[in-house]
Amino acid sequence: MDELYENVGDAHLSSSTDTPMLPGAFDKSDDDKMQAIEEHVKGIMETLGLDLEDDSLRGTPRRVAKMFVKETFGGLDPKRMPNLSTFDNSYQYGEMLIEKNITVYSTCEHHLLPIVGRAHVGYISNGKVVGLSKMNRIVDYYAKRPQVQERMTRQVVKALQAALGTEDVACVIDAKHLCVNSRGIRDIESSTITAEYGGKFKDEKVRREFLDFIRMETSFGA
Repeated sequence: MDELYENVGDAHLSSSTDTPMLPGAFDKSDDDKMQAIEEHVKGIMETLGLDLEDDSLRGTPRRVAKMFVKETFGGLDPKRMPNLSTFDNSYQYGEMLIEKNITVYSTCEHHLLPIVGRAHVGYISNGKVVGLSKMNRIVDYYAKRPQVQERMTRQVVKALQAALGTEDVACVIDAKHLCVNSRGIRDIESSTITAEYGGKFKDEKVRREFLDFIRMETSFGA
């Protein structure tokens, strides 16, 4: 399990849970990547007939390049994976722990359009616990790359299973895909739900409890 944790986010071969990456994907520096992307974006814009001498457009290729490398697709770099430090479950809490309504901002890898939604993550301790914010951070890390929602859901579960040393991890994501909402069928009401259940969460009773918890109204407005 420790070996699995060390390799999470750093495996470049395409599989059911790994993001497809080319060999040598991280050989170039961020600056080199931004320079190359800037030129590509400039070419796309000029092909579309846009005048890059215009004050409003002149800086767009550089802004897009910086956004891609540093923000939108920053989760492609394994060096940016959050440290999922764990602690002994000294208070002997034995029920499921859930972090719900985690904001998801990702990008569909088919059209490079946004995926926006919420993730709900839970686990049952096997002697270890992880800081609450780490659950948010691991969702954010895997969201910041071109994604398929099914893969992202499994990646979150796999990473937490490795860190916590237990199969008892679950994740549900409910998100809108702008490739569906803003183009093609242009259905602005639909959303996509994916789920991955490991260990005890495969049991119908445990899974039902998890789903009931994430449906609970937890508004804490003043």
